[in-house]
Amino acid sequence: MEAGEEPLLLAELKPGRPHQFDWKSSCETWSVAFSPDGSWFAWSQGHCIVKLIPWPLEEQFIPKGFEAKSRSSKNETKGRGSPKEKTLDCGQIVWGLAFSPWPSPPSKKLWARHHPQVPDVSCLILATGLNDGQIKIWEVQTGKQIQVLSGHLQWVYCCSISPDCSMLCSAAGEKSVFLWSMRSYTLIRKLEGHQSSVVSCDFSPDSALLVTASYDTNVIMWDPYTGERLRSLHHTQLNPPMDDSDVHISSLRSVCFSPEGLYLATVADDRLLRIWALELKTPIAFAPMTNGLCCTFFPHGGVIATGTRDGHVQFWTAPRVLSSLKHLCRKALRSFLTTYQVLALPIPKKMKEFLTYRTF
Repeated sequence: MEAGEEPLLLAELKPGRPHQFDWKSSCETWSVAFSPDGSWFAWSQGHCIVKLIPWPLEEQFIPKGFEAKSRSSKNETKGRGSPKEKTLDCGQIVWGLAFSPWPSPPSKKLWARHHPQVPDVSCLILATGLNDGQIKIWEVQTGKQIQVLSGHLQWVYCCSISPDCSMLCSAAGEKSVFLWSMRSYTLIRKLEGHQSSVVSCDFSPDSALLVTASYDTNVIMWDPYTGERLRSLHHTQLNPPMDDSDVHISSLRSVCFSPEGLYLATVADDRLLRIWALELKTPIAFAPMTNGLCCTFFPHGGVIATGTRDGHVQFWTAPRVLSSLKHLCRKALRSFLTTYQVLALPIPKKMKEFLTYRTF
């Protein structure tokens, strides 16, 4: 897909069989997520269940592996040593999902002693935002629970872990979001600026930006290190209503960064998937979708996954672009430099503004 082209539907996953009625939850796909290396796809299927599905779904990759749009979630594993589908019973409705590699330990021998099944690599973790306001962090390979974060008064709509594994952002239907330290598991700060409930959040690939989406129809871009509000994107309907009867139809449901950090995707109640260029204030592409609740980019690019109110997952084409050299340099530097470290560098002011995304 070229920039500006309309996203095309590639495939659709549906639950393999209907769940029995459970008062705790229903069938909505509230959240979907890809692991950073693209090897796992997490699917919140309602009824307190999260499915971890090996990716790609077929031996051939998208779109050839998606010939049938009504494929069941039941994945038959082919080949020896291939990962198998996993199921996490979280005990609560799962509203938000976020993958992250666990930070590399200082001693591989110490790591091997406690994790003999994966002695030479960092383990993969999955954060789940739950109905009781808690965030549970799981180890994907073993299914064990690592940590529980508490602080929200309402259910956790969304959570996102920064790519450098230093921060976790959570949104729980309040007008603010919480930023947590992934090293000390303590609250760093609250970010306040929305006029209504915040329902989605995501970090940029270099961890330098954080975006939040709210029912107030705005996306706010933040500097997570300073808490500064950098810019806002206002969501408007293509065909505004004649009266106030559909006042909530533009409410945002989800926002996510593209893997190269040049685009955003949003899902709203007006039944449209939107693609935004990072430096523009208007969408560059649209795709019609029904009852959308969440969205996420495939980490290697080219695909967007969306979840719907009827429990389905849809896969769409996404823009593929060649990043400019200056953006690649900024992305590389910001992957290990905080905003405060950039501001302390002996470089011209304009270069600092560019590196800290103050040049919009």
